[in-house]
Amino acid sequence: MEKAVVWFESVSKEDIALVGGKGANLGEMTQAKIPVPPGFIVTSQAYYDFLEQSSLSSKIQSLLAPLDANNSRQLQEVSKNIKQLIINAKLPAEISTEIKKSYVKMGRGLVAVRSSATAEDLPEASFAGQQSTFLNIEGEENVAQAVQNCWASLFESRAIYYREQQGYEHLKVGIAVPVQRMVNSQTSGVMFTVEPVTSDTQKIVIEAIYGLGEGLVSGEVTPDLYIVDKDKIKISNKKISRQEQQLTRNPASGEKEPNIWLQLPSRIQKQQKLTDQEIIQLAEMGKKIEEHYQQPQDIEWARENHTFYIVQSRPVTALKEGMQEEAEIDAPILLTGDPASPGLASGPVKIIFDPTQIDQVASGDILVADMTTPDFVPAMKRASAIVTDRGGRTAHAAIVSRELGIPCVVGASQATAKLANDQIITVDGSHGKIYEGKITRDSASTFAANILRESIETKTKVYVNLAQPELAEMVAARNVDGVGLLRAEFMIAQIGEHPKYMIKHKRSEKFIQKLYKNIHAFAKAFHPRPVVYRTTDFKTNEYRDLFGGREFETVEENPMLGYRGASRYITDIESFRLEIEAIKRVRQDFPNLWVMIPFVRTVEEFTATRELLESEGLKRSKDFKLWMMVEVPSNIFLIEKFLEAGVDGISIGSNDLTQLILGIDRDSSKLAKTFDERNEAVLMALERAITVASKMGVTSSICGQAPSVYPELTEKLVRWGITSVSVSPDMIGTTREIIARAEAKLNE
Repeated sequence: MEKAVVWFESVSKEDIALVGGKGANLGEMTQAKIPVPPGFIVTSQAYYDFLEQSSLSSKIQSLLAPLDANNSRQLQEVSKNIKQLIINAKLPAEISTEIKKSYVKMGRGLVAVRSSATAEDLPEASFAGQQSTFLNIEGEENVAQAVQNCWASLFESRAIYYREQQGYEHLKVGIAVPVQRMVNSQTSGVMFTVEPVTSDTQKIVIEAIYGLGEGLVSGEVTPDLYIVDKDKIKISNKKISRQEQQLTRNPASGEKEPNIWLQLPSRIQKQQKLTDQEIIQLAEMGKKIEEHYQQPQDIEWARENHTFYIVQSRPVTALKEGMQEEAEIDAPILLTGDPASPGLASGPVKIIFDPTQIDQVASGDILVADMTTPDFVPAMKRASAIVTDRGGRTAHAAIVSRELGIPCVVGASQATAKLANDQIITVDGSHGKIYEGKITRDSASTFAANILRESIETKTKVYVNLAQPELAEMVAARNVDGVGLLRAEFMIAQIGEHPKYMIKHKRSEKFIQKLYKNIHAFAKAFHPRPVVYRTTDFKTNEYRDLFGGREFETVEENPMLGYRGASRYITDIESFRLEIEAIKRVRQDFPNLWVMIPFVRTVEEFTATRELLESEGLKRSKDFKLWMMVEVPSNIFLIEKFLEAGVDGISIGSNDLTQLILGIDRDSSKLAKTFDERNEAVLMALERAITVASKMGVTSSICGQAPSVYPELTEKLVRWGITSVSVSPDMIGTTREIIARAEAKLNE
């Protein structure tokens, strides 16, 4: 049996499969000298060994087999039975001994025992709070039992439901358990290094409460809100909330609950939770953590005796690109709260006091609750907007609403008391306001203008970039000429397992079927318009994060420039054949599906890939086009030779091309101002690729935000003869208008 326990300092962000997202981040931060309370992690391998030695897998599978996850009562019953199986099973002696020895080695005392699923804290699996956390645990036996309780929480009804929705196999998602020195928090909270509602990267948002942070994340407490200017590290805004009680350690716990709610003295209930100096100190820590990870972070912090500790950090998910400030509505206000997820929605109120009532929420209803928990998620997915009495921008309701892309107002105080079931209201999640009746924004003319823009006809085609199958039909209904970039990575991540691992275990057909189903949704929705599917461009570190990936992937110092793209296809032909088979099956019904090869370094690589496709029955023809991504400088220098090798179309990946031409990591905050697609060297490359393609009768496209962000660049692309531009769905209308103006100038 492999070692059941590893220490924080021995793992990093490369070890998600072994220690889960939470555990990997704790190890990564420990190695980076960020002030993390010490601890160890009971690995996912220990969990798998427990299932095997207890002979539980087949019993769990039999309970799950007949489950309809949309039947809430059945779901809760199955969850209860599986959790009981796990809790009642005897913990293997080797695992129990190692956990207890590690607890003694770290000095005993109070610890936090947290769940860290091996598929959590990833962009495609980021719904909050699916598994359990146990705080203020003390004693060897209690720690071992808390670990077992964390394992059981992998089968909470909310977690089972989410995996069903995302297509994860229940027994293939592992769970690790970090055991961490407990911080006796006088104050605690959450910090975003980006404004989570508007996606403003120039702001740091801090929420703070008295006591343990679970009171904030659960939504029980409405926190103080501090906004800090990231560049100047200067407080720009503060909102102080009254807090009447705090979650704290039960001083007389014994066999009782380890944590209890205590009333706060009235003199401090309205006080600012952190001093201005402490806010600045915490913001500086947040900025350093973001610089380490090179992307915005969602950070959990705790303060004990004037010392700050970081207890978790994860990438911020659900950021909205290119968001603009929406105008406020000029109408009588029913209620106000904190803006938590942007947008405007109207519908009938459904007040839910307990998750057992969630079946009452129908599609399009506005869910109103005191606060939400992960058990509310099935109803939240049906709701058009969410309103809660309590909570802040980092409460469960806020996080999930942003994931779902629906408006949310939190901390609206008496929403459950002042609103009535079936009352029609309008929720403005951008400004934290709720109105009587169905109201449109005065700037609804902006929406009309966007529709008008989309209706503009242009010679240059406008395609979209897509990844999520559930968006296919909705986007296909818009005035768009097709999909210019269908990303494979989201779909592969949903499968959750390394293709070679599935091949090894004789489950190739399952991989093909899952991929086929997802691609089919796009091809069907857009038919007969073209759907250009970019074959998988995972890097080795991303492949390692898939279940079974560590067996087949080496650790690379620089995965961005490593084993990826075309070089992988012609080396690992067996895995690529699975992808090819899924494509072929879709094309039997919908021949509008085309293929695009990413990250091609040499002409020989492209030729070998094309020949492999042809040998498998995907040969270029009138209804099957083979595209190539242009994102490596060699593509520019040898563009004629690449096109002569059998390319029907090129799509310029401006992000990778710009970073490779300028030698800049595109995620570097320090070099962000230098990273610019309008740089003279990049423009020369773009012009050469487009003009040569035009002369040789090959279509050209570009994917990314640059054409819609920089109108002057779009004008150049049109002038050079680009045949299409592929953008995110929110930029269809804007891009059409920019292109129309550019084409009009050419005709003057």
